[in-house]
Amino acid sequence: MTTDPLTPEALRTRAAAALLAARDRTRLLTTSVEEPDLVAQHSPLMSPLVWDLAHIGNQEEQWLLRTVGGRDALRPDIDSVYDAFEHPRAERPSLPLLAPAEAHGYLAEVRGRVLEVLESSPLRGGPLLDAGFAFGMIAQHEQQHDETMLITHQLRRGPAVLSAPPPPATFDGILTDEVLVPAGPFTMGTSTEPWALDNERPAHRRIVPAFLIDTTPVSNGAYQCFIDDGGYDEPRWWAKEGWAQVREHGLRAPLFWKRESRQWLRRRFGVTEPVPPDEPVLHVSWYEADAYARWAGRRLPTEAEWEKAARHDPTTGRALRYPWGDEDPTPDRANLGQRHLRPAPVGSYPEGQSPLGVRQLIGDVWEWTASDFLPYPGFAAFPYREYSEVFFGDRYKVLRGGSFAVDPVACRGTFRNWDLPIRRQIFSGFRTARDAEPTAAA
Repeated sequence: MTTDPLTPEALRTRAAAALLAARDRTRLLTTSVEEPDLVAQHSPLMSPLVWDLAHIGNQEEQWLLRTVGGRDALRPDIDSVYDAFEHPRAERPSLPLLAPAEAHGYLAEVRGRVLEVLESSPLRGGPLLDAGFAFGMIAQHEQQHDETMLITHQLRRGPAVLSAPPPPATFDGILTDEVLVPAGPFTMGTSTEPWALDNERPAHRRIVPAFLIDTTPVSNGAYQCFIDDGGYDEPRWWAKEGWAQVREHGLRAPLFWKRESRQWLRRRFGVTEPVPPDEPVLHVSWYEADAYARWAGRRLPTEAEWEKAARHDPTTGRALRYPWGDEDPTPDRANLGQRHLRPAPVGSYPEGQSPLGVRQLIGDVWEWTASDFLPYPGFAAFPYREYSEVFFGDRYKVLRGGSFAVDPVACRGTFRNWDLPIRRQIFSGFRTARDAEPTAAA
């Protein structure tokens, strides 16, 4: 989505393309397994795939058919069943869920009617309609659940059912370990991105002291050095709650890793393979990221530092939409859209680096930051409190940048994700930062 004004016809084309791309991904994720895997709960942390499937349709019906289109409800009887706030994930298998065939049929019926609404909508006349926001919101919602379903695929046991080619070899061999981000103000957030969600708004001025930040995410090889040095045995590196997690659950390595014959292996979508040392580390909790940073004599960047490194152009003073500029993501700039089903090696995508030379800020792995998930000054919930506002506080940590599992429609330089600091099943990694040394007085 660009910030340039588009005609209603161009907006319809863009909205329809975003909705159809999301549905293609949903269809693949839910037709690649047999019915027993669709209805099973593969982890108490996740819903059955069939719940996500019908929830996607129910949200689309409620917002685009009933609210935007003014149409009569198709299935008001299932609204409660697919209310994410009414039923925790662990309880969802016991609900009267639609069977897979019925859920697919429901999605198809809703989508057919939604495309009729889109075709006749003026795409202006209020915040839900302006620039097709409601259609973009639902496309993002479906893609977010597609990422959730991909996590479920990673958690499921059994033979591999998904495949994708590895990321292209794009590292150019030109890279420093860290770069200095100079002190000063920058614009954080957005007030102009048409499909930005409420927690990304409004744009506001932040002043950030100078700091240094890794040019790439932390790699598996670097993280293995932390393990080999007894990182999981030394409480001084860990926050109190993180050390309790280590002791309670016997943590010794990232999730899905195992040691075998002096080699680290990992399970990735049903395939067991050697851990590639040059890929960004994946499936680590905030506590693990924080402990590694302490061990390395560094720290996690704050959310404001991360965004300044990703968006600030020191030459012009502008805040860019993406590290590389204002153009939409392309395959040569970022690993997005479940094209590869794994992160690219650290140092990849030189075409996607920021003006300061920081790479892989978009795609590959979600990056934990040091910050709690809090509203920006002037925040206003829209179009419902439950998207962001109910999660604000010190329970959740912010992740930025997206992962290989995220579609470009749900990934921007301003996009904010959040999760509990204990979570490891998500596609999360990190990079580290440190304070800049004070300069001597002239």
